[in-house]
Amino acid sequence: MFHRIFLSCYVTLIFAINVFAGEPPLKIAPFQADVTPPIGTPLCDGLVIPAKQIDDPLSARGVILFTNEKPIVLCALDWVGIGNSGHTAFREAIAKAAGTTRERVVVHCLHPHDAPGCDFEADALLAPFKLGGKLFDPVFARKAIERVAKAVEKAAKTPHTVTHIGVGKAKVEEVASNRRVMGPDGKVKYVRYSTTKDPKVRAEPEGLIDPFVHLVTFYDGATPIGVLTYYATHPQSYYGKGGVSCDFPGLARNLRERALPEPTHIHFNGAGGNVTAGKYNDGSVENRMILADRLAKGMKSAFESAKKEKIDASKVSWRVASAILPVSKLYNTKDLKAKVADEKLKELDRLRAARAHVWARRCEAGEQIDMQCLQLGSAYILHMPGELFIEYQLAAQKMRPDSSVMMAAYGDYGMGYIGTTIAYTQGGYETGPVSRVAPEVEDVLMKAMRELLR
Repeated sequence: MFHRIFLSCYVTLIFAINVFAGEPPLKIAPFQADVTPPIGTPLCDGLVIPAKQIDDPLSARGVILFTNEKPIVLCALDWVGIGNSGHTAFREAIAKAAGTTRERVVVHCLHPHDAPGCDFEADALLAPFKLGGKLFDPVFARKAIERVAKAVEKAAKTPHTVTHIGVGKAKVEEVASNRRVMGPDGKVKYVRYSTTKDPKVRAEPEGLIDPFVHLVTFYDGATPIGVLTYYATHPQSYYGKGGVSCDFPGLARNLRERALPEPTHIHFNGAGGNVTAGKYNDGSVENRMILADRLAKGMKSAFESAKKEKIDASKVSWRVASAILPVSKLYNTKDLKAKVADEKLKELDRLRAARAHVWARRCEAGEQIDMQCLQLGSAYILHMPGELFIEYQLAAQKMRPDSSVMMAAYGDYGMGYIGTTIAYTQGGYETGPVSRVAPEVEDVLMKAMRELLR
């Protein structure tokens, strides 16, 4: 009897020592799944010709973070965009596979144009008019969701302990430039698209950008086990010829992943809605790898110069801010539904109307958009929707000037471009009909970012 009591007390004592000796460790599980579409798949929401060949395989990759609460999942896809019910479907499937809730899952796209999208409700709206499957391949999209969920479920069984993180940034030379070249009257003088052949337009200054690639590396002792990078620009070098590709940011990520011994490299597109490589890109094929090499060089510098800090589960937090975004006055469900049904309109206009209809319906129904912030020690990572203007990323960094603030945009793709209030008075491409939100959106998003970074 005495032996049993002694043994019980000893086990209790050891348990207490383990509990009070320190905080539980942070654990992570990187995952990766192939999401390359089959030949014939619509690309870029039907905007370009369907897939004719695979230039580069596409992946969904991310990391599960195991903390004191339910798991957090960050996922990046080499797709053009996932919007509305498509975005919800990805998040819910991943959440179920990871044993967490949808609010603790983020899914972002790198936005290459030679890649598929996903919006199930828009496809359902088009189907009665024999336009189903024109935006994207819904059967393949469901299979891709299943592949990603299986990869998450498998990875969750074998997490790695994280003892340190490395937080860094480095300047990227001659890649990003602002697409909106402003004139002396305060209006957009030139639109510097991803491919810009006019030397006069390319000669204009870079304009407002975030010149840095930002980075977080997870370490187990001295061994890196996962890398997150963030860089804000449209990822197009050339596109529209039917060659599926993750384009230069995906290729830069792949180059860095091969240069490191083990870790999965996960790259996110920042607030690059009004940023392209147009100043440094005339659309020539060889520029794809030139731009990839330049970005990879910046990623390497950020990795090598990063400052390491100890981390455990207590130094990780997750915040969610949800808000209704104001719909553009150009859109309402009644008019858009009529456009979808109008056989006199061009097919592409009907496809666009279907996507816009779904977004307008969500706004009219008062649906909220989730925005999230992950704090990892001294680093804050904001997760935002849409094709966000770079001004939001720079504003977020000013909200916490003494911390490392990073941003992943291109989350829920339903609303398209998100400009600043003044931008809607300045002309240009992004703040025209391709933006499905009203100018008042700036106040809503700035309030949400302040709440997330408080």
